[in-house]
This record gives sequence, structure tokens and C-alpha cells, in this order.
Amino acid sequence: MHVYLHVPFCARRCSYCDFAIAVRRAVPSTRFVEAVRQEWEAWQASPVWDLSSAIRTVYFGGGTPSRLDPGAIGGILETIRRARPVAPGAEITLEANPDDVTPEAAAVWRAAGVNRVSLGVQSFDPSVLRWMHRTHTAEQVAPAMAALRGAGIHDLSLDLIFGLPGALERDWERDLARALALAPDHLSLYGLTVEEGTPLGRWTLRGEVVPVDEERYAREFLSAHHALEAHGFEHYEVSNAARPGRRARHNSAYWRRAPFIGLGPSAHSGYDRTRRWNLREWAAYDRALREGGSVVAGHEELTDEAVALEETYLGLRTIEGVPAARLPAEELRAWEAEGWARAGADGRVRLSAEGWLRLDALAGRVTR
Repeated sequence: MHVYLHVPFCARRCSYCDFAIAVRRAVPSTRFVEAVRQEWEAWQASPVWDLSSAIRTVYFGGGTPSRLDPGAIGGILETIRRARPVAPGAEITLEANPDDVTPEAAAVWRAAGVNRVSLGVQSFDPSVLRWMHRTHTAEQVAPAMAALRGAGIHDLSLDLIFGLPGALERDWERDLARALALAPDHLSLYGLTVEEGTPLGRWTLRGEVVPVDEERYAREFLSAHHALEAHGFEHYEVSNAARPGRRARHNSAYWRRAPFIGLGPSAHSGYDRTRRWNLREWAAYDRALREGGSVVAGHEELTDEAVALEETYLGLRTIEGVPAARLPAEELRAWEAEGWARAGADGRVRLSAEGWLRLDALAGRVTR
């Protein structure tokens, strides 16, 4: 079993963000811990639990979990440990913004059990950070990593965004080089997408921003792929690369379709064929718990066809691939001829970096 906690609070909304967040100057840390504790307790009688197994990973995502009072992280983890066994050496990840990381906060996080931090860097270019509405500066990244390492948190991941509009004149290779110079254990690389209702969506609709063209998007993705491999990273999933032994275990559980429970507003849970999701907004989630109601906004039971589609799509996005028997032979030959995939001696098909650029289209062609 794996546990995800969605912490919605942010200092401001980034220009590209359409996540379920709550912009708060003062973060209601104490109430958030109480709310999560209520939801967690409701899960304890659920039949999804295999009582013989321990929790393998816990992930604090958001939003900006590092904006919680540092002691709140320990309070939540203690609540989890009191009810269920947490495996020795379990991966416990906290997403953080560089400007929230101090030696004092890092020490409290580590004492609570956090052993991995995903740092939301996105870029080292000051003008790009302003355009993104980020709250940190490029100069805060290295001290944040030093503070985390000084506290004993050595499993560090950096997030970067590529595929920005050409008008920004962002130097992607330079950003990659600066990230690699900090010697992280893991890098997550996300292509910028334009979502309705975001500042970026409105800028694009008004013609103030022209999204990146496909050629530049592909060039930046492939240059990152080659740079990471040259520096000893394993590009193990379309958006993630790690040094040997440093793959994100929590995210890898999703790609294997392992059971997971989501706590907090907008959090999703998945076990067997069941998928369920919580009320999206913090205010609605909090109100439901205060009134003794359910925070579940909806659920579905996957059909055999949906399970097969999910397994195929998730498999193709990782270097584990999928069994060759799942793909029509003619389709596979076409992919191999284009250099998009290769069939291994182990009977599995894996997409190349060029294939990953076409992931949605290729998965759609074999799951229709």
C-alpha cells in the first residue's frame, strides 16, 4: 500500500498551474492535520487494506507541502504510523519550494521521517521564473539543497519544465547544466502544457503567448534525454530520470498499478479496479469533514478493457515496457522501422525517446 497526501496551500498560483490549490497568506496547518486525520481514520475500516502488508511509500504533494508548519508533517506521519505499519526504509517524500527550505525546517522534516525531497526548481532563468509566477529565485536552489543534505536528506530530486514559448528565449541546455551541476539523485522533466482557466491559458487565448512549436519541444526533450544518459542517469519513465537505485518508488508504484490511498482535497485513490477521488477544493473538503459528511466526490469501477488500456499505457511510459504479445505484430514492425520502439529478448517492447514523444498517439493505436 502507498499513501499520497495532497497539501493544497500555495503562496500564489503559478502561471501554468491548474492543480487544486488554495492560495493562503497564512496556512491553516493545524486544521489541515486535523482534517487529514479525520479522513485517515475513516479509511481504517475499509476492506482495501491487506493487514499483512506495510505502507511502502508516503508522498506529500501539492500545492506546496513545504508551506505547512514543519511540525505538521511529523503530526501526519505519526497519525499514519499509529494505525498502520510503515515498512523499514519506506520512501517518504516531501515536495518543497526552494524558498521554503531552511536548515531548521529540514531538520524537523528529517526527524519526522522524511528521507526524500522533490524540489520545484522549474528554471534557473530569473525572467522565466517571474513569467511563471514562481516565488523563489535561482540563487535559493543551491542553499536549499545544502540545507537538506546538512539535515541528512540525501535523496534529492529537481523538477524542471521544458517546452517554453520561444519568445522567452530560455536556454534549456544551460538550465539542464545548472541542475546537473548540483548533483541531484533524480530529475523530473515536464513539458509545458496550456490549460484552460490558468493565466497561461488566458494569455494564449488573447494571443499574448504563442506556445512552443513541436520541433523545439521535441529537440529539448531529446537533448535532455541524451544529457541525462551522458551523466549516468537512467531515463526510466517518460518524465523521470534517476541515478542507479534512486528511482522514485512512490511514482513507480502508480505505473505498476499498485494500490494507493489519497488523502486531502482532490486526492485520488486506486485499488483493484476501484478508482475514487475527493472533493477538489479545500473549503469544500474541510466543510464536509466539519459537518461529518463524506469527502468523496466520485468513484468508478474499471472494466476489463479499461484495465488493459491502463496497463498498456502505463507500461509504455516506462523502460519496463509491455509484453510484445499485447501489440499487433504489424503495428510493432511499423514502430521498430520508425525507431520508436524495440522488442527485447525478454519478450517485452520498450519505446525509445523518440517513441515517448508520440506516447499518447502510439498507446491510442493499440488500445482502441
